[in-house]
Amino acid sequence: MRYAIEKKEDYVVFTPQIEKIDSTVAPKLKSELLTLQAEGFQHLVLDLSQVKYADSSGLSALLVGNREFRKMGGVFIINGVQDHVMKLIKISMLDQIFMLSKDLEEAGKMIFIHMVNAEEEGEQE
Repeated sequence: MRYAIEKKEDYVVFTPQIEKIDSTVAPKLKSELLTLQAEGFQHLVLDLSQVKYADSSGLSALLVGNREFRKMGGVFIINGVQDHVMKLIKISMLDQIFMLSKDLEEAGKMIFIHMVNAEEEGEQE
């Protein structure tokens, strides 16, 4: 699986450079997401702008990433979802679970807002 990783100050952008996330790719995607978390990244933007197709095993990989990053108080944002993949996400009602962004700028803002809110909650306790 080809991919690009862009490490920002507060988060990392992971961009699969493939057209399909299916059963042949999903295990590697899960592994890469968990590796980034183990490296200490709390917030991740998964940029799916190049992905045109996903199946149920691909969605499973996304759910694992979402669960693991959120479990540690982080943010897992799926960015740039193409039409076919978005239809699958909506049919599966995962649009109510995933944080979705239109572009990387919006994703960055979502992470910033999450960090500010988490800091305010920490001050109130």
